[in-house]
Amino acid sequence: MKKLVALILMLSLSGFALGQRRASEEVETVIRNATILTVSHGTLANSDILIRRGKIAAIGQDLKAAANARVIDASGKYVMPGIIDCHSHAMSDAINELTYSVTSMVRITDVLNPEDEALYRALAGGVTTINILHGSANAIGGQNAVVKIKYGRPIEEFMFPGAMPGIKFALGENPKRTNFPQPPGQRRYPATRMGVEEVIRDAFVRARDYKAAWDDYRAKLRRDKNLIAPRRDLELEPLVEILEGKRLVHAHCYRADEILMLINLADEFGFKIKTFQHVLEGYKVAPEIARHGSGGSLFADNWGYKIEAYDAIPYAAAIMVRAGVNVSINSDSNERMRRLNIDAAKMMKYGGLTEVEALKLITMNPAWQLGVQDRVGSVDVGKDADLAIWNGHPLSVYSRVETTLIDGEIFFDRQQDITRRAELEREAATLKQAEPNRAPAGGTPPARPRESRPAYEQDDDHVDGGNQER
Repeated sequence: MKKLVALILMLSLSGFALGQRRASEEVETVIRNATILTVSHGTLANSDILIRRGKIAAIGQDLKAAANARVIDASGKYVMPGIIDCHSHAMSDAINELTYSVTSMVRITDVLNPEDEALYRALAGGVTTINILHGSANAIGGQNAVVKIKYGRPIEEFMFPGAMPGIKFALGENPKRTNFPQPPGQRRYPATRMGVEEVIRDAFVRARDYKAAWDDYRAKLRRDKNLIAPRRDLELEPLVEILEGKRLVHAHCYRADEILMLINLADEFGFKIKTFQHVLEGYKVAPEIARHGSGGSLFADNWGYKIEAYDAIPYAAAIMVRAGVNVSINSDSNERMRRLNIDAAKMMKYGGLTEVEALKLITMNPAWQLGVQDRVGSVDVGKDADLAIWNGHPLSVYSRVETTLIDGEIFFDRQQDITRRAELEREAATLKQAEPNRAPAGGTPPARPRESRPAYEQDDDHVDGGNQER
């Protein structure tokens, strides 16, 4: 019953967001008297934010707004940029395509579920943008999707306009299938770390030749309109985009030696690794990562779950920040995604990052890593009005999100949530009273109350909190 109530709640609140859409397009919104954590230019006390047509139009005190403007009183509250999760598998109906070692032709965009309830929970944690990645079963995996969590909308409205396309790479135990034994005679190449490197190098040799063939064809086509074009290769086209700087590489990795290997391979072919994901031993080679111009997207404090994850330390983020690496904290988990503010706060304890540096880990830095830093990641005039309003400082464990806005529209409102929950509980209670309280024909007894059932039956509220892809 609780699961049904929760589902009805989320669907009904998605309708609330739909109902707000036209109003937000036509009416200004002003957030009054907030403490604004801009991230980019300090903290502003008792200040306002004026939102017009989905953008931040002005920031300051006593801002003038239209007579019919929607006013949000944020007295005593904090406003920060919407949180950005640079590594997620939420709303994916499929994560890994296990068959080949190179699956650059597959697209996460094609398997997205906009009704995933994890999205609503993420909004309740102040998250507004996520990078949905393919899994790490392949040396070169599938194409990613960067989305804004416009829960309740058609999938087309989720797509972050103008976000750089990306692709997932993976090193180490996952692509060599260490922890996934396969039957004799069916083992997929590669089975070693040197094999993983060779797979990636071979793919780029083929992509380079493919690009040269098309470049030659286009050059000659100016003189001979009857030329036959080369055969299209959907596996190699995304890799050509990497060589041309049109697609970002997000590389799953753990060990320092493999991080250096991929940097050297990228230098060999003339492209950059945009982010090293997980990057548990990145602190050992932080200067090299910084010189390459890569970012690092880390767990706050998750390690030891397999051999290559044993050398991780909670100080890794701070060490890499001090070395000049652009660092973000990610979730890789629907559970952790809704409390990334606390994971960022941990980095003030482990390594002594400042408040602003900690906030950057979940706002400005992942925005840069996804190539959307001109649109989101800070509270600045001209940027998208992707904002989270908190009842206290967002780096405190006692604080919670009151309102989450994306492009100036409200997609989570705690008071609306509480009100609708109460209504649904009353409706559920009425339905329960109307049910017969006796055994149906055949003698089957009524179900035991949940609290008296064995633990293995009490799964109504179960949420998979583990990492979905390691």
